[in-house]
Amino acid sequence: HEMTAWCLSYKALRGSVCVCEDMTMAFTRVLALCFLALVGSAQCGSVKNPFVIRSGTSFASRPYSSLMTVPNGEQFGLWTWPEMCPDNFFAVGFSLRVETNQYGGDDTALNGIRLFCGQNGDRSFLYTVESNTGYFGEWTDPQWCPSGTLVSFQLRVETHRGMFGDDTAVNNIRFRCSSNPTLEGQGMPWGDYSHWSPECSEGGICGIETKMEPYQGGLDDSALNDVRFHCCSRGGQ
Repeated sequence: HEMTAWCLSYKALRGSVCVCEDMTMAFTRVLALCFLALVGSAQCGSVKNPFVIRSGTSFASRPYSSLMTVPNGEQFGLWTWPEMCPDNFFAVGFSLRVETNQYGGDDTALNGIRLFCGQNGDRSFLYTVESNTGYFGEWTDPQWCPSGTLVSFQLRVETHRGMFGDDTAVNNIRFRCSSNPTLEGQGMPWGDYSHWSPECSEGGICGIETKMEPYQGGLDDSALNDVRFHCCSRGGQ
């Protein structure tokens, strides 16, 4: 028989895994992988695509040099748990979970921020961190620094709309790369940008912590209200 490699992908509980099998492997195993590929949403592309693992709280004890904030976060919700890149990994790209315009329904705009952590310029193997995220919207395509790391950020926030208004809080984010380019997310247009955060003095962004309003059960949801990022230095971890 002709030897052909099949690449099937599935989403496990703790991350996306790409599994390549040869047709000569057991037929039942191939069927099982096909089923998982149908229920999963990950895609296994060319060999140039990175292998990505969800870090979660596995590296939450990583030491950091500073915590970056901005002044225009909103008031609702609570600060949740931090998630950190592994030692000597830094954020090199990001993706946003965004709910699009609901046209009269309850808008929540930005629901989550996912950081992609790489090491020493190698983007073939990445970890992701995101802290707590909201329930609404879809993840955008990742955006990447052409080189270097993410070092500062700016939030677009819609201020509190009053008792009868529809609060959306954080709508979008910009990041500045250590190589100078500025990246703007594919978020929503409501509200305004305020001041930039300070820059990580060396190294780059290595962790994230979000302020989330819990699901309001049919009342007005605002989801992500604020975010702060950890800076880490290179070496000496």
